[in-house]
Amino acid sequence: MTHIIPPGTIQTFTPKGGPANGRKALPLLRKELERQGLDGFLIPHEDEYNNEYVPASADRLAWTTGFTGSAGAAIIMRDRAAIFTDGRYTLQVRDQVDGELFDFAGFPEPGIAGWIAANARKGETIGYDARLHTPDAIARIEDAASRAGARMRIVDENPVDRIWENRPAAPCAKIYPHPEALAGRSVDDKLDEISKLLQAAGADAAVLTDPVSVAWILNIRGGDVACAPIALGRAIIGADGSISGFFDPRKGVFELYPEGHNKISIEPEDSFDNALAGFAGKTVLADPAITSAHVFNQLEKGGAKVKRAPDPVALPRAIKNPAEIEGARRAHIRDGAAMVRFLHWLDTQAQSGTEDEISAAVRLEAIRQSLSEFRDISFETISGAGPNGALPHYRVSTDTVRALSPGTLYLVDSGGQYPDGTTDITRTVPIGTPDAAMRRAFTLVLKGHIALARIRFPEGTTGSQLDALARQPLWMAGMDYDHGTGHGVGSYLSVHEGPGRIAKAPNTIALRPGMIFSNEPGFYNTGHWGIRIETLQVVTPPEDIPGGERPMMGFETLTFAPIHTGLVERALLNEDERGWLNAYHAAVLEKIGPLVAAEPQVHAWLETACAPV
Repeated sequence: MTHIIPPGTIQTFTPKGGPANGRKALPLLRKELERQGLDGFLIPHEDEYNNEYVPASADRLAWTTGFTGSAGAAIIMRDRAAIFTDGRYTLQVRDQVDGELFDFAGFPEPGIAGWIAANARKGETIGYDARLHTPDAIARIEDAASRAGARMRIVDENPVDRIWENRPAAPCAKIYPHPEALAGRSVDDKLDEISKLLQAAGADAAVLTDPVSVAWILNIRGGDVACAPIALGRAIIGADGSISGFFDPRKGVFELYPEGHNKISIEPEDSFDNALAGFAGKTVLADPAITSAHVFNQLEKGGAKVKRAPDPVALPRAIKNPAEIEGARRAHIRDGAAMVRFLHWLDTQAQSGTEDEISAAVRLEAIRQSLSEFRDISFETISGAGPNGALPHYRVSTDTVRALSPGTLYLVDSGGQYPDGTTDITRTVPIGTPDAAMRRAFTLVLKGHIALARIRFPEGTTGSQLDALARQPLWMAGMDYDHGTGHGVGSYLSVHEGPGRIAKAPNTIALRPGMIFSNEPGFYNTGHWGIRIETLQVVTPPEDIPGGERPMMGFETLTFAPIHTGLVERALLNEDERGWLNAYHAAVLEKIGPLVAAEPQVHAWLETACAPV
């Protein structure tokens, strides 16, 4: 099985980007804008595939501004510039981006459209690369520009690409098959399901631009981006059950699907635009939330009728089949043993105060890498001590690293990619003796976590209807957290998967048996410490409840690693909550204990960590 990262490779923590980027890039970019007759240019974080993790060759925002966060955008005008980030990156963007060159602005307010409406000047022309923006986003921006008396223009050549010195090569990792025994379904079976969905929607074809969807339907995996085993490529699936995949020939997918397959054809990626132009008079489905404006433009230019609708693969992909669920169980037990070894280290050696956020993250990844099935981390490890733990999406670097000092809390959010499943777990551990405020907040978070783990709910329930369960104990104490409670998780694919989620924001996707979600309430005492407890859980089929009048679904916990009882204020838990915690820890000991039985110190620690409260 191909490794996404070479064995022994550990994620790096040296800060990338920085203020010097803007001072070097902006003069070159403004000269190129003048050459192209532009007064400004939009630079999103997104690449041509709308990936969560952007390859270095496509991280135009980082190269131009120095900002390396996972969400952001910039607008560069001839005489001014602004960079946009959300609340997760308020501090990071100011550390990495030169405030003398850029104004700092926010998402969603004012956002790019709001900034243009307020700052664009009459007669100015602002360029954008249609391959990097969705049509809905561009529509809002064009409306704002029109109100300001400016106009937007699609560029034929991306100005950043024109001036990018020493640009990294585009990734070109080999594509490999994802065995049907792990996928649980054949490609033909998946094609048959999606073709029926297209027929029901009145579409002749659908464009798949999300590499995760392409990987799922073709039962392939790759290594083009960090943390997700995907290959950069696109596909067009027909209502007749045929599919054309578009990839760089060097990736080897042609060998996996040679000519002659009655439903599958593989084409060079540079022929994708020509294929889009071949649907004159046909109805083609495309998802405006993730598909670029360029794709819509090409379809319409070729005479196709574009049907705006969600990616037809997203929902079937999210509903895991029995083989995928069983694979997730195995992956989480394996990963749980790695976490237990790490938590033992945290509770013993790391209590000395000599370790720091980087050494802890490296230790955890090294433990996972010792597993033969490990392929990659599933996202960049969040390793936050003290005040850094209060930043929910903190990314440690050599500039920000803090020691694991006595009297603080340490929060670690991490995961692994294995051929049979994807994991994501957060644990909060005291370094030294926790104080009463830490224990109280931790226990309130735990109560919310337990409420969501135990809930039963009828068919048709959405994640937004369940979200308040995890927040209720915190709300009663006048506390809350600003991130979602649960995201979908893929099956050896992206650790963040739609279309369902558990969050305050409305979501119309009903939870269905087989969907895997995180359960991760938290609380963040800004400037001091952060707390989050996260496990993954799979939605179970409806079952009758004695005395009930309709079947109810629920959750099966997949993640097994101790929740630190030294942070639990026992008096704040009711009998049912204590029963859940004790039963959970008994299951942890039963499932993980045999895997660490040959390590007496670890096993003894696990027995203590799982003792009833």
